[in-house]
Amino acid sequence: MTGASARLSADHERLLRELTPQVLGAVVRRYGEFSAAEDAVQEALVAAATSWPAHGVPDNPRGWLVRVAGRRMLDHIRAELARRRREAIVVMQADDDAAPPPDAADAAADDTLALLFMCCHPALTRPSAIALTLRAVGGLTTAEIASAFLVPEATMAQRISRAKQAIKQSGVGFGMPSEGERTERLGAVLHVLYLIFNEGYATTSGPDLQRVELSSEAIRLARGVHQLVPDDGEVAGLLALMVLTDARRAARSGPEGELIPLDEQDRALWDRAAIAEGVALVTAALARGAVGVYQLQAAIAAVHDEAARAEDTDWAQILALYGLLRRMTDNPMVTLSYAIAAAMVHGPAAGLALLDELERDTRLAGHYRLAAVRAHLLERAGDREAALRHYRAAASRTTSIPERNYLIDRAARLAARGA
Repeated sequence: MTGASARLSADHERLLRELTPQVLGAVVRRYGEFSAAEDAVQEALVAAATSWPAHGVPDNPRGWLVRVAGRRMLDHIRAELARRRREAIVVMQADDDAAPPPDAADAAADDTLALLFMCCHPALTRPSAIALTLRAVGGLTTAEIASAFLVPEATMAQRISRAKQAIKQSGVGFGMPSEGERTERLGAVLHVLYLIFNEGYATTSGPDLQRVELSSEAIRLARGVHQLVPDDGEVAGLLALMVLTDARRAARSGPEGELIPLDEQDRALWDRAAIAEGVALVTAALARGAVGVYQLQAAIAAVHDEAARAEDTDWAQILALYGLLRRMTDNPMVTLSYAIAAAMVHGPAAGLALLDELERDTRLAGHYRLAAVRAHLLERAGDREAALRHYRAAASRTTSIPERNYLIDRAARLAARGA
């Protein structure tokens, strides 16, 4: 395969990933069966992967996918009707062109946002709803979702399968929920958007540091939710967190796609307009009085973004904010971040002591980030040999190639200084 065709194939793949939740939402809205619609969309994606490289991308790729998936759904419905020996099959024999044009239908509703709320239906447990939404709306693989939840891939596969079955049995209709239903589902919706954004901003596996289509879609959907509930502090906090974090995206990687850590980034590349927007959002949210986990994380991101230089960062304020966050959530990654902040304020020994506690948390057992943070703090403490061991251990555990290369490079530089 030539370099040009390899790039074209990658463009097709990115386009298909971006369109998948939109097409799934349109098909579910039209035909109502979530599980069958997902199968039909997958078949349409396979057809596109075969057809588009040979014949070119159609003028309306989204509409093309909806039509192909719609034909698969009609085949499925006809087969179901025949199996049940119903005479109503005639009703389903309308020509595809009689269906509402995808773009006209989409003008009336954001199918992806409706799909997001449908996947977070209370018929599902919170973990199952989030897992299903990450799969259907975020387009994440089962392995990526399992990594986000810190559970085995097989466990996550079973959870997603059960969620699909529960959606089918519940008979839930497609569409935006009522105000009461929206409130009931909002926590799960925010959590899934947070995870989609994180996977886009810091991809857990593969050759790319970032998947911009995922983080951008998460921000777009968060803006849509914010428009629905503009007075909800946590919705504003999550949107602020995404905007403030994404503002640093251009500085996070070098010319070869290599990872550049926060303290080494060229802050002139940070998006100042996005930072101003994020700071305004979180400031207004915090002023309402009811503080939540997303608002606190956004406040931490704002402190980082407002520092003109890495050495100007107000680590004491960040440590205090992480202290509040630890009291509100049992997430071990929060404790890991708290350990980093403690090391920056009180010295590496304070951070290392907190890491010893985390070693006993089975959710982080063998996780590369724990080893990577330990390596960094050991390096700051002057224990070169121990730091080398942990940098190499972290590199061997991560499935992200840019992360692995960064950790190997840190180890190599540390080894060279001691030679």
